[in-house]
Amino acid sequence: MAAKIRVTWPDGAICGICFTTALRTRGSCPGCGKERLLPGRTTDGTSICRDCAGITTNMTCEGCGTETERFRAGHCIRCVLGTDLEGLLHPHTPPDLSLKRLIGVLAAAGRPESVYTWMRGANTKELLTGLGTRTIALTHESFDALPASRSVEYLREMLIHHGMLPDRDRQLAAFEQWLAVRIHDLAETPHIQTPIERFARWHHLKRLRQMAGPGKSLNTAVRSAKQEITESGKFLAWLGADHGLAVAATRQAHVNEYLAAGPSTRYAIRTFIVWLIKNKEIGRLEMPRRYAATKPLITQQQRVALIRHCIDSTASPLGFRVAALILLLFGQPVGKIAALKCADLQALPEGLHLGLGNIPVLVPAQIAPMFWDYLHDRPNQQTGNGGSQWLFPGTLPGQHIHADAMMGQLRALGIDLGGARNTALRSLVQELPPTLVANALGYSYQVIHKHAADAGVPMAGYAGKAMHPRLKPLRIRPPNQPPEPERPE
Repeated sequence: MAAKIRVTWPDGAICGICFTTALRTRGSCPGCGKERLLPGRTTDGTSICRDCAGITTNMTCEGCGTETERFRAGHCIRCVLGTDLEGLLHPHTPPDLSLKRLIGVLAAAGRPESVYTWMRGANTKELLTGLGTRTIALTHESFDALPASRSVEYLREMLIHHGMLPDRDRQLAAFEQWLAVRIHDLAETPHIQTPIERFARWHHLKRLRQMAGPGKSLNTAVRSAKQEITESGKFLAWLGADHGLAVAATRQAHVNEYLAAGPSTRYAIRTFIVWLIKNKEIGRLEMPRRYAATKPLITQQQRVALIRHCIDSTASPLGFRVAALILLLFGQPVGKIAALKCADLQALPEGLHLGLGNIPVLVPAQIAPMFWDYLHDRPNQQTGNGGSQWLFPGTLPGQHIHADAMMGQLRALGIDLGGARNTALRSLVQELPPTLVANALGYSYQVIHKHAADAGVPMAGYAGKAMHPRLKPLRIRPPNQPPEPERPE
């Protein structure tokens, strides 16, 4: 189907898409030498300004005087955004500097058309109207009282990112909200609700609050706490349904029967049972730990093929290929990769380095340009997330990509996440001293020495803390690359 003609210029009929593209082309006009909009073209296709091209279409905003596309009633999109937002937020009645700043942030977004579409959505418009009428205060408590939705969280994170709301531990807050719902859902079974609420609040919530702090991720701890609370509730439901008993009547035979008759996730009740024993709510029992029978692995040939695919292929976004290389070369957990900051990439005299532990790791020269290209063109920064500190920004302002989203993208590249990480670590401990690997990659000595023992590295069982290496940048060469000659000290 032929495109609809928007306007006719000296160089021919212009469709809507070409019109928009032309009005977003800026630079130095080769005809007059002025820095301005370049919507016209010469016969050889060179972009030139409106005057040199003989274009008579008005391209000046009547509000701010900027040479740009007139979006509505002679005004550019940024002026339209400012007007519409002022009509919703009423920043002057009464005066509110935070709301005035919010208008400025949204109107200055890299992609203002997306902001315009977002603010016209029913949920967003209702939220902005509430802020304007002051029925919704600029506080976390006020936002927590609203029905949970992505619109609420997006606006909250935007306000935090730009300093209009104080920061807080999002994972801890989300856990507290999840726990309140979980406890409420157990209201009809008080024999389950009471012990689960005590366990959740006195053990898990207390522990998470102690763990929370600047720069600390509670992602893994929150996931574990949710699973343990959920599985413990299932155990108490089973105990009541199958044996007609409450928690105080739990005996060793009940635990053994429950673990033997179901999936391995039932072992997640261990913390609950230990907590009950410690608080003298039940007698002493033996609660076994569950250990994985095997560790997933991929072959070294598969690892090399995946690394080559990430370097050569352009079918997947550059950011996810960079994340995959960090996993395949340095054996990092996906949750840690997702939470890397731009500051973790450092340009040192020897080359580009990545901070994963307390020794910077040299990024191989073959892939360093990929990291640089990605660093200077990260996604998700054109609306309310500009200036993000995260190496992998998420769609929520001020947040990095969620680990689950990154996992899905890495699996789409054909990567077995656990197998790739374990194989990378085994390969590294076969090339380098395990303690050096632990320091460089941010792992505990015990974890890395266990990988070394599994790989058959001599003396791998010794994880003595006297083995601290000098904190020099660590070179990790890609698989199948010959070692570099030793450099004199």
